[in-house]
Amino acid sequence: MIFAAGLGTRLYPLTKDKPKALAPFGNMTLLEYNLKYLASKGISSFIVNTHHFAEKIREYLYFNEYFGLDIHISHEEKLLDTGGGLAKVRDMINEEQILLYNVDVISNIDIEEMYQYHLNNKSDITLATRKRETSRYLLFDTDSKMIGWKNEKTGEIKSCSDETSIKKLAFSGISLINTNILNSLGEIEKKSVIDFYLKVCKDHKILSYQHDQSYWFDCGSTDKLNRAFSFVNMHI
Repeated sequence: MIFAAGLGTRLYPLTKDKPKALAPFGNMTLLEYNLKYLASKGISSFIVNTHHFAEKIREYLYFNEYFGLDIHISHEEKLLDTGGGLAKVRDMINEEQILLYNVDVISNIDIEEMYQYHLNNKSDITLATRKRETSRYLLFDTDSKMIGWKNEKTGEIKSCSDETSIKKLAFSGISLINTNILNSLGEIEKKSVIDFYLKVCKDHKILSYQHDQSYWFDCGSTDKLNRAFSFVNMHI
């Protein structure tokens, strides 16, 4: 599932007349780049959620013949955030796992390795993480099991364990989830998928897959988008 419903306000004026997913990335868009990257890793079936300029995403996919992929659109009349958006599509999922991927992420993360890590460790949820500076960290114990979340600016901590050995890592906006626990998402309403992880991390195995060896960019602003494209253009 590619999360593409965001307003993209930090990408203005690129998003003046288009959704964030259709922001240009070289001669492609963020959506096209990530669809093709994930398809190169063996993924052929996708769900793309929409809200802002939703019809433009639908027309774009139709015009490009869905890039030869099996793509389903989940339209949100009201923005549901990542957790609510996932709850809305859970009945559409027939696979044992679903990969969640933010449309404004550009990375060469090894999805196949992440998938094998998920299976080998019998994880319920596996979160791609990195050592990088951020204002909000996910907290893990020494076995890489998620135990909480911390807001560095406010000092707020949400914990689901009494564990004191803590490793702070930044979330990369990429998750792999066993679909048999999606009923725990509850009602279809606006909520963050991070809150879902915090809700279930006490009773389910949520592991960190640390991918510091790969590159990763958040393209949520024009400066970051340009920086990501310059890097990828130079290295590929």
